[in-house]
Amino acid sequence: MSSTYELPIVDLSKARTNRQELAKIVVDALENTGFLFIDNIESVNFDKLYKCCQWFFSQTQEVKDGLLRKIWNSSNSNIYRGYFPVGKDEPSRKEGFEFGKDVDPNDPEVAPGNWFYEPSVWPKEDGSFPFKEFLIDTYDAMHELSLEILRLTSIGLGIDEFSFDELFSKRPCSTFRLIHYPPWQGSPPKNALIEDGKVVTTPDHTDSNFLTLLTTFNFKGLEVLTSDGKWAEVAPRRGSLVMNIGDVFSRMMGGRFKATRHRVIDIGIDRFSIPFFLEPAYEGDIGLNFMTKATGKGEKHVMEKYGPWAIYQMKHLKKYFEYRNLPEF
Repeated sequence: MSSTYELPIVDLSKARTNRQELAKIVVDALENTGFLFIDNIESVNFDKLYKCCQWFFSQTQEVKDGLLRKIWNSSNSNIYRGYFPVGKDEPSRKEGFEFGKDVDPNDPEVAPGNWFYEPSVWPKEDGSFPFKEFLIDTYDAMHELSLEILRLTSIGLGIDEFSFDELFSKRPCSTFRLIHYPPWQGSPPKNALIEDGKVVTTPDHTDSNFLTLLTTFNFKGLEVLTSDGKWAEVAPRRGSLVMNIGDVFSRMMGGRFKATRHRVIDIGIDRFSIPFFLEPAYEGDIGLNFMTKATGKGEKHVMEKYGPWAIYQMKHLKKYFEYRNLPEF
């Protein structure tokens, strides 16, 4: 049976008056747990985010099919953004809708066919709820919140406060995703069965992006692998975001920061969550030995672009069924 895991808490109400204190909490968390809670976020309306989930996932299948990625609906042109269905015989039991920040289609620095920057697709609205407008505004709020956490991280590391900003200042590839986890019906596939009679709706993994801000809506089900090799439940914290870092940030820091393995357990009811995946620009430098780049000291920094690295991860690690069939460009 999983125990309950108490995460460090970053109280943003202290961001102006106690930056050094918060910076220490952030760095300690990233070095030891890879997960933390963020409290007192004035720019995020959790009730409206939950309403977005209810509104979208209650749409007809016809509406959802119109937003499916091309791999599931050949008449659609969207490859990377849009809707993905529950996978058949997959241990990852979820459906989702995701979008990014649209860029100028005539931007000369975006290569033709680069689906990281394809236009997002949206369902038609009847005027009863501002689905698209609200989510785009919240995307911007999540982006700014992520940068604030990274600035606190920089302070805690003793480097320039804005050391990470360049990675995300121009055409970030970040993704905002709404997720519905329907409970298993009947017998789940064997690859979804784990210890203690539990069943996963998302198998254990590390995130492959830079940083994740997760809205859980007070649902249980999220578990993390602790340093002693045991699974522990992250107890929901109302009105807070769960933050964790991914493989990109961890490798840039030479493993100093932890990309912690985690999973989602079937809790027997419909579960919803919304992760914001902070990702650098396609051309962003995610090369090893970031601290050398920031301080001028240490092992040689090796430049590496985020986009090609991310494509390789998606196509070869196979841990995300929704990204397995992305084309080359």
